[in-house]
Order: sequence, then C-alpha cells, then structure tokens
Amino acid sequence: MDDLAFLSAAEHGALLRERQVSAAEVTEAALRRIEAEDPGLGAFADVDGDAAMAQAEALKADDRRLFAGVPIAVKANTPAAGLTMDYGSALLGDHKADHDAHVVRRLRDEGFVIVGTTKMPEFGILPTTEPRHRGPARNPWDRERTPGGSSGGAASAVASGMLPIAHGNDGGGSIRIPAACCGLVGLKPSRGRVSRGPDAGDSLLICDGVLSRTVLDTAAALDVLGGYEAGDATWAPPPDLPFSTAMHREPGALRIHVVTDNPLGSPLDAENEAAVAAAAETLSELGHEVEAASQQLPGPDTLPLFVTAFAANIALGAAHAQLLAGRAAGEDDFEPLSRALVDRAMATSSVEYLGAVAMLQAIARRVVALWADCDVMLLPALAQRPPAIGMIDGCDAEDPMGAFDRAVGFAPYAGLFNVTGQPAITLPVGLGADGLPNTVQLVGRPLGEDTLLQVARQMETARPWAQVRPGRAPR
Repeated sequence: MDDLAFLSAAEHGALLRERQVSAAEVTEAALRRIEAEDPGLGAFADVDGDAAMAQAEALKADDRRLFAGVPIAVKANTPAAGLTMDYGSALLGDHKADHDAHVVRRLRDEGFVIVGTTKMPEFGILPTTEPRHRGPARNPWDRERTPGGSSGGAASAVASGMLPIAHGNDGGGSIRIPAACCGLVGLKPSRGRVSRGPDAGDSLLICDGVLSRTVLDTAAALDVLGGYEAGDATWAPPPDLPFSTAMHREPGALRIHVVTDNPLGSPLDAENEAAVAAAAETLSELGHEVEAASQQLPGPDTLPLFVTAFAANIALGAAHAQLLAGRAAGEDDFEPLSRALVDRAMATSSVEYLGAVAMLQAIARRVVALWADCDVMLLPALAQRPPAIGMIDGCDAEDPMGAFDRAVGFAPYAGLFNVTGQPAITLPVGLGADGLPNTVQLVGRPLGEDTLLQVARQMETARPWAQVRPGRAPR
C-alpha cells in the first residue's frame, strides 16, 4: 500500500491503463491510508468512501483517460456535489455542496475519483491551516509544524501519501506556500487560466490549481483544469501546445534573475537563503544565465493596498457563507481575524476599494516590466521555516491582526504575483539541516507557464525529489 501511495498521479494512471490495478483497488488503498494517517494529520474536512468507491467501480477497465481512477480531493471552499464545503468556518458546519464548480466537473470528466474535501483556515486567510472549527492540519515532515495554507489540508494529504494529487487555490500564496512547507510542486497559474465559475466571477487575486509530487502531474492537471467556460468574462488564451507536451521541450539558455531581498522587509532564514543559492547554482550548471537582479520588487507600501483588496475577497466569502447558512453570522461564528478583516472591508468605501485596485494594477505594470530583462525570476518560497502549530492562527481576540502580521513575515514572497497575475511555481530542492524540505519559487512572464514548467522539469531532473518522503528522507 505504501509503494502505491507514493507514486505520482501519472504513474497511478499508467498502472490503471495497463490493468495492473483496478480503480477500485487504487481507491480502496487511498481510503485505507486516509483512515490510518488522517487522525494524526487532520488533512480532511470530509471523506466519503462510499461515494468514492461507487465512482471507482463505475469506471471501465479499458478507460484510456490519463487520470481515470486516480484519487483526488477538493479544497473545502470549492463546491463538489455531496461533499462538505465549509470555508473552514463554524458558520457552515457540515454544509454539503449541491453542485460542482467547473474545476470539479473537469476533474470528474477526466476520470479522477474525488474522495473528499480538505481542510483550510477560515475563509483561506492565513498561510497556515488551523481552523477553530475543525482543528489544525499538520505537516507530515514534522507534526508539530504547519503544512502551510490555505491549501494546507491538500498539502498534508499529498505529502503523507494519502493522495497522489489534490486540488487547491491561491489568492496570496495558498498553493505555493503549503507546497513549499511540505516539499511538493505547487503552481499558481496565470490569471484567467482556470475558470472560477459558475459561482465566482473574475478575481484580481484568486486562481485554482493542484498540489502534486511531480512537474508532469502539475502540467497535465493544468491541461485538465485550464480553458474557457461559457460565460467567463475574461480568460487566458489557450496555449500553443498542451502543457504536458510543452514541458518536455528544452527552453534554451534563459536569463534568470535572483532576488532574495524581501519586498516587505522580513528577515530571510539562512536555510531558505541557502536553498536559493543551491537552485541558482543548479540553473547555472544547466546552461542558464543566472545573476542577481539589479532592480528590486516593490516595498512595504504595497501591503496596505493588498490588504484592502484581500479583505474585500474575505468579505465576499463571508457573505456567501452566510447566504448558504441562511442566517447572519453570530458573534462566535467567525474567528476574530475573519471578523476584523470583514469589518475592515465593510468600513472601506467603494471608491477607496477601486482606488486600491487601480494602484495595485499600476504597481503590477511596473513589476511585470522587470521581465523585459529576464525570462524567469528565482526567489525564496518562504522567508521562514514552517512555524509550529499555534504560532499563526486567527483566534486571538485581543490582537486579531497580529496573526496577519506574523503571516506576512513568514511568507512575504507570494502575494505580489497574485496582484500581477503572473504564473509562479514552488519546487523542492533538497532537505535542510532541520530535516524539513528546502524549496524555491520561480516566476515567469504573464501566460508563461510553459517556460516555467520546462525549467521546473530541468530542476526536477537535476535534483530528483518525488520519492523523498517524510520519515524516509536521506540526510
């Protein structure tokens, strides 16, 4: 069961197509591992084994779809019919979605078997996953530490081998941060690449993707999830080639600029800085032109504008949760940090909000212009090592925004690229002296997922990682 559990999603699919295993056997193995591991890790908000087995048993043995029979989970802020969608909030309790989001429908159409939904912090606010409603998700590399957030349950499930791949979404690093904490591949696609429908409209910040063990799984999943859906107001144009094909092409010698100075002024942990240096050395050995960036990213003045836009997204999520619950939130239904951000949004006028968005768009233009002199930027994924459980949660009524400030210090490199809409990917590059994954972030031009995936594949080949697992990691 362990050997099957730590295979990639593509490897699962190959075994299924070759009829070496059946979809029912793969699904049953995943459910047994969830039963064994999740009580100690807390990755899942909901598991429906009966529905998952029914999906698996309905698949035909000669199904040739790439992921037919491969188990996956959906983040608990995304509707998957019949499964818990609670936004990590006590207000919704065990609310079950009555329909599928477009991304979920696409997963089902590709033959994925959806086993349940994964935990998240309340309304996806924090880069940790410790909802008061369900308790914390834990990092399989060190169970006293966070797996990151807000797609932390997804990261914990994949890193521990409960699943080969899991859905997530990213509004300020929420795919990339947990991927970095747990030693996974985490790609934030370009803005508009994946539809947010049918419930959500255009978003300045949020996009959907997956957390996986391999670059191929991430590329192939983007082929599944990406593309226009009827009624989308805006969308990214389709790629010239499927991403799973383009990733195998050589990118040529690229100009890669290295940035370690923190745009928000947070100190950078020595292990994380060393990871960037090691990645830069590998990229140079691969034939790329690697140099320190001469231009810097925007500084702390950007943060209040980001918080204004981010708080508006949280207020929309809270309003949707109240609509689904059929009542207004009581005093204890929201965590103090959620309440503080909703109050902030409600105190912001529409003119102030639109002004903040316009200023963020102006900043984004200046940031994207930096890619006139480079093809890819290499940055840290995190400023700090994954913090202990309880260090960053939203439940401090005396100082609710203190958790947000600590979150900024922990993971300040991610949110800017939600503002710019550029694709960004976090990759594992080894292990630190503390036994935790070392990771870096690569950022490409708008719509440049193909180049990012090509470089990521080169890195993955030079520094193989997929079979390194918690508890069995070489030192």
